[in-house]
Amino acid sequence: MTLPRNVLWFEVLLYLSLTLDALSVAFRDRTPTAQMTESMIMIESLFAAALLLLLVYFVRLAARRRKNWPRWVLSAALVLSSITLVQVIGIRGLEFDSGVEIVSCALTAAGLFFSFTGDAQGWFNA
Repeated sequence: MTLPRNVLWFEVLLYLSLTLDALSVAFRDRTPTAQMTESMIMIESLFAAALLLLLVYFVRLAARRRKNWPRWVLSAALVLSSITLVQVIGIRGLEFDSGVEIVSCALTAAGLFFSFTGDAQGWFNA
């Protein structure tokens, strides 16, 4: 069966967003401080990598395996990510990192929009 166009856009945009998130984690400052030890930084990095892999798996489940529930999990993750982003911008102001996260959230929102519209509706309801 061929992949509907909106599902393809969903998949591409979500993978772009997750790639941006992976690059953001890769280039994060890992300098130990009194509040963040080396082991805490390592655990945080491993947790971020595991979460990104889980989200990649959810995108694959939704796009290729036609599962509906991963779309809702990804939507909930977008809401939580957006709330966190607003809080971070409120505390630290607009920085390069938050700009990257804004672009990532916009890509995710666009991808999820495609997953709920057009020819994608029949794909997930089958």
